[in-house]
Amino acid sequence: MEQQTKQVNYVGPFITMVFLFFIVGFLTTANTQFQGPLKETFLSEVGGLKNTFATLITFSWFLAYPLCGGVGSSWIGKHGYKGTLIRGLVVMFVGLGLFFLSSWFTVRFPEACWQVGESVIPGGFFIFLLGSFVVGASATILQVVINPYLTACYVRGTQPIQRLAIGGSANSVGTTLAPYFVTGVVFGGLSMSEIRIDQLMAPFFALMVVIVLIVVLLMRFSLPDVQGTKAEAGERLERSVWSFRHLALGVVAIFFYVGVEVCIGGNINLYAIEMDYASPALLATLYWGGMLIGRLVGSSLSKISPRTQLTVTTSFAAILTLLAITFDNPWLLTAVGLFHSIMWGAIFTLSVAHLGKYTSVASGVFMIGVVGGAVFPLLQGVLADVLGGWRWSWCLVIIGELFMLYYALVGSRVRECDKVA
Repeated sequence: MEQQTKQVNYVGPFITMVFLFFIVGFLTTANTQFQGPLKETFLSEVGGLKNTFATLITFSWFLAYPLCGGVGSSWIGKHGYKGTLIRGLVVMFVGLGLFFLSSWFTVRFPEACWQVGESVIPGGFFIFLLGSFVVGASATILQVVINPYLTACYVRGTQPIQRLAIGGSANSVGTTLAPYFVTGVVFGGLSMSEIRIDQLMAPFFALMVVIVLIVVLLMRFSLPDVQGTKAEAGERLERSVWSFRHLALGVVAIFFYVGVEVCIGGNINLYAIEMDYASPALLATLYWGGMLIGRLVGSSLSKISPRTQLTVTTSFAAILTLLAITFDNPWLLTAVGLFHSIMWGAIFTLSVAHLGKYTSVASGVFMIGVVGGAVFPLLQGVLADVLGGWRWSWCLVIIGELFMLYYALVGSRVRECDKVA
């Protein structure tokens, strides 16, 4: 199988996957950046429930991961990697269309509202939530393709975790540019109080046009399937994918990883505000910046195994978080981003090792763990309220790091009965 793989030139498909990883990162962060503007426009008459309804935007996005990962795996089996990518992008087009429709509907039918007590919620907001779920579903389907493809496609001089790190770097560039796109391009630097609902339509329409262009180009590109990573047409899988211990534990590990990553990225500014820091947003910027730098560095680590990388990074992340709690210092948490940067690629690579034709199905199952990004930040917020502050709530992050360390040392080892020829 390896010899067959090497005979195919995967450089072009590799670049395509990296670009799509950029799109996924860009839209994921852009989606969360709309929480503030929508809170001031759609939710202006919601009263005390503004924050609750605003966070539903992120929740509906992450909800798509456990629900739609299996869809992506099924599509790969039926339509191949290229066919699944095209269908995933069509789903993204529909989701962006719902974003556009939510603004148009609110402007066209301002009286169409839902009243909860004294709170008035425009019907267009619920269309936006549906759009958030649909675009999240498309991001899930794309990643079900991208992750195993980057792992399996042969590019000379690279190893799987290195290719995933390169893709992750592109993803980080997307997450870095998205906030500037939302605040600078979409809203032209306006303050939140100056933003109008009708201003949301043009950028969403422009993004829909971009997705159409990407689909047209992708249809013209050669994107060969990677042999041995999925069941062939009509072939049955004899085992449940959950029977592979290293994959099942990998899903749990990614649940903890995404959870602690979003905990720090989303809540570190609240910790800084509690400490009366002058520029709380700077800490989140440094954390995500560390993620980008770490992925760029990780893309050059061709000689170090995924297990070693995960062992070292989880150890340092746990130590830094413990020091942040001990000294009550949020700045130490910003450095954790440097070590979080390559954990996704390491965990995925270890999770799908030796799975052969089960790889594409495993990729869909793997996406279930991403729901940790919705669960952990909320749980940490509850802990912060119960404990009277954010300081000790970061123990939750240490628990996550320690489980990932266990996975690196023990849980990721493949049993002989789990090796697929």
